[in-house]
Amino acid sequence: MKILVVEDDLNLSNMLVKLLQDFGFVCDVVYDGDAAYERGCTEFYDAAILDLGLPQRDGISVLQGWRDFGCAMPVLILTARGRWSEKLADFNAGADDYVTKPFEAEEVVVRLRALIRRSAGHAIPELHTGGLVINTLSGCATDGGVSLNLTGLEFRMLSYFMHHPSRVISRTEFLEHVYESESDPDSNVIDVIIGRLRKKIRNARITTVRGQGFRLDPLGIEYE
Repeated sequence: MKILVVEDDLNLSNMLVKLLQDFGFVCDVVYDGDAAYERGCTEFYDAAILDLGLPQRDGISVLQGWRDFGCAMPVLILTARGRWSEKLADFNAGADDYVTKPFEAEEVVVRLRALIRRSAGHAIPELHTGGLVINTLSGCATDGGVSLNLTGLEFRMLSYFMHHPSRVISRTEFLEHVYESESDPDSNVIDVIIGRLRKKIRNARITTVRGQGFRLDPLGIEYE
């Protein structure tokens, strides 16, 4: 999952990025409102963490700008505001949830995962595709009840598949959502990871759709 972190406090932004990376997220970070608005309108993210007290353009203006532009990604607000009337203004601007500073770091992860699940049409923490199960809270994956021993990249790719079941996902989309923006993966790395996942999973099937990408299906599903 690819997250946009918008926070002008360097220490806090570094902490958030490290935390999210430890939990398997891919992060881009910006430090002011103008950069946040541009990034949200020009790139696709699975969710954003947005501070309100930003230089150049405040967080509410950024959020309203995203929504006016048609950007529908889930947005988790970081705020020091404690009054309900202030939080209500955040929701009216298009926020999906908020965390009040100071906060427990893991709370950000739990709320972020819940927002991403709901935006993908999943209400509960467990995602199922055939006999494959991923628990988004524990970060564990099983196949037919047997725990899967996955590398970080394998888990991120499988998680992305399962958030978008039966949808064809291109190599470019995978590169954008499972790799850090500063990394420079080999051209065939997606095919290598797909090959490893195919050897490890037995109760679902990864299909290659020529010229388009890959699709994860439960066994028994056929397409014309």
